[in-house]
Amino acid sequence: MVDKTQKPEGVQLKRQIGLVGGVAIVSGTMIGSGIFMSPQFVLGYVGSPGASMLIWALSGVLSLFAALSYIEVGTIIPESGGEFIYILRIYGSFPAFFAAITFILLLKPSSIAAMSISIAQYAMAPFYPGCTPPQLAVKCVAAFCILIVAITNALNVRVALRVQVVFLVAKVISLTFIVIGGLVEVIRSSTVFEENFKVENAFKDTQYSLSTLGMAVFQSLWSYSGWYNLNYVTEELNRPEVNLPRAVLIAISLVTTLYLLVNVSYLTVMTPKELVASSAVAVTWGNKVLGSWGWIMSVAAALSAFGSLNGTFFSAGRVCFVAAREGHMPDILSMAHVHRLTPSPALIFTTVISLVVLIPGDFRSIISYSSFTAWIFYGIVLSGLIYLKIKKPDLPRPYKVPIILPILVLIAAIFLVLAPIIDNPQIEYLYVASFILSCVVVYIPFIHYKLCPGVLDRLTAFLQLFLEVAPAEKNL
Repeated sequence: MVDKTQKPEGVQLKRQIGLVGGVAIVSGTMIGSGIFMSPQFVLGYVGSPGASMLIWALSGVLSLFAALSYIEVGTIIPESGGEFIYILRIYGSFPAFFAAITFILLLKPSSIAAMSISIAQYAMAPFYPGCTPPQLAVKCVAAFCILIVAITNALNVRVALRVQVVFLVAKVISLTFIVIGGLVEVIRSSTVFEENFKVENAFKDTQYSLSTLGMAVFQSLWSYSGWYNLNYVTEELNRPEVNLPRAVLIAISLVTTLYLLVNVSYLTVMTPKELVASSAVAVTWGNKVLGSWGWIMSVAAALSAFGSLNGTFFSAGRVCFVAAREGHMPDILSMAHVHRLTPSPALIFTTVISLVVLIPGDFRSIISYSSFTAWIFYGIVLSGLIYLKIKKPDLPRPYKVPIILPILVLIAAIFLVLAPIIDNPQIEYLYVASFILSCVVVYIPFIHYKLCPGVLDRLTAFLQLFLEVAPAEKNL
């Protein structure tokens, strides 16, 4: 039985993330499966190359503004946990619990599942030329990737960071290769490039409905997802007041530039119809430019997505860990390994939930509805920042942004949440809302009134001994 009257001596997660590690976590998570899979969906929704490029540029600017706003929140509230901890400190326990459950059980596992699916699809593409790999095989390979990343993160933080840096270098080289390949085609007087970007053709057949624009932005923002990842591990970041803004600015500038150039390269060798019809746009590009060596792009895309999966998993475990530390999840999830100093129980829990989400999930639907849900909470955090700027301007904040930035991103978040519902209501949005609201049933008895059965204490004690973990203290 756990003695609740005596607080056991805790351990701390070390500050092991420097500027390079911070850049790798942000940009290494952002550059993943999205840029290799989302371009055909973005173009399919908006209908024209010109509108597609505008969507990619707009998403980069929106991600930058949102990230800059998050930096200020992260310096005011210098704790790990991202949206959960910010909502908890600004709005209180009740709305924070909604964020915790949604991110831990829905958003983070969905992202991990979608990335693992993309890894599997690209890794298996060379073995199934001209056809789609069997779904069972794709899911098995995806599950294997999740397990590899989980083991890596649970064993050692430094190893996980090294993996992130190595894969970041690999994916930047891959995208640079695509950019150079497109440039070579332009020099060769590519007729496809000229047709796609003629003034009269660039915006031909553009779709202007709110629903299609909203879904196109969701797809492109999926490729930029990760701009917030460093806020989940603030307590493990060296000199966060300095390294947080530097890492984010470097990472997002690099990623946005690469994404725009890569999309131009795709449209240099493919017509809009070819791009939209492609099941793996990077592979189609590789087959057209590299010929029999096109399979190299499948390998590059799989490696890129694996690095993104590693970064997402790294941050996902911290959300669960911090929520448990604040009493919003079982105590065992707030503990860290006594020797490795990793939040291994939270990482194991994240692994299990991700594998469950993987079973029925498919890439396109996961992105659409998880992005819709995520922007609800991004909007709540940004409204909290606006509140702090107006009502509590004297709070110590080493970094400030003009209030217009969070206001603009908040307006964009409201549009992204409401536009698809108003223009094209679907039952899935009701499912998402029902899932979030159902958290009330859990919050009132178990969090507010703390009705915790004694058997959970015995289970916590057993798992604590079995996993060699101890309660972890904040590193502030």
